[in-house]
Amino acid sequence: MSTLLTELSNKNPDTKGKVRDIYDLGEKLALVASDRHSSFDRIIAEVPGKGKILNLMSKFWFEKTKDIIQNHALEYPDERTMIAKKCKVIPIEIIVRGYITGVTSTSLWTNYKNGQRDFGDFKLEEEIKKNQKLPEPVVTPTTKSNTGDENISFSEIISRNIIEESLANKIRETALKLFKRGQEISESKGWILVDTKYEFGLDENNQLTLIDEIHTPDSSRFWRLSSYQEKFNKSEEPEAFDKEFLRLWFKENCNPYSDELLPEAPEELVKKLAEKYQEIYQSICN
Repeated sequence: MSTLLTELSNKNPDTKGKVRDIYDLGEKLALVASDRHSSFDRIIAEVPGKGKILNLMSKFWFEKTKDIIQNHALEYPDERTMIAKKCKVIPIEIIVRGYITGVTSTSLWTNYKNGQRDFGDFKLEEEIKKNQKLPEPVVTPTTKSNTGDENISFSEIISRNIIEESLANKIRETALKLFKRGQEISESKGWILVDTKYEFGLDENNQLTLIDEIHTPDSSRFWRLSSYQEKFNKSEEPEAFDKEFLRLWFKENCNPYSDELLPEAPEELVKKLAEKYQEIYQSICN
């Protein structure tokens, strides 16, 4: 273990995120990915080996997309840790969706199923089915908050002066380029990148910078390409390699948004999720 990691192991993090422990190193940050598993804006399980996979997958994808936008990663002293440059965080999360799906309150399918057709920056036609591919990817921002995410359109972001219009347009354009690159590489390895989340910041020179993580099973939804069409034609759920099936279990067994105490995630489902994360990491990144 390096001197830095020894020092970190002996102190409490300056910020404890949902998944990462963050240590302030002055001009830099040390981001240590834990095995904590977050959904519904709360921790729902501990998944063995997850932190390592999140960190190594982000390393892979940051390298594959650095020609599109600079990122905050500086070095990786171990498999769970990223040293990153400090950035001023832009307080919105950018969700890019190539398919209509999901079970959370902010998911495109949940809102479409409940009757919404106008999403501010785009409109959807009638009679779209769950898990259907959209005519083109759409961008659906959410507010970034510790008390829960809220859907917001780019026009609202601008009208509420959260960020200026030129920056909002650059973020949207960059997110779509990142998603296209992610879809192309994923498809070449036999996967569909269904949707994903990006976070951005501004560096010391006020330059737009990709931060947090990119194209991991925590921030993205992956389906197996070879079986997608057959399952969609049969109205069956795709072969998913993300945390959706664990989300569904909690939705079926409690109210994960309002129940004070949640049931413990079944051991077999946690093991299954760990295996899925490992498979998609090995498939895409090796």
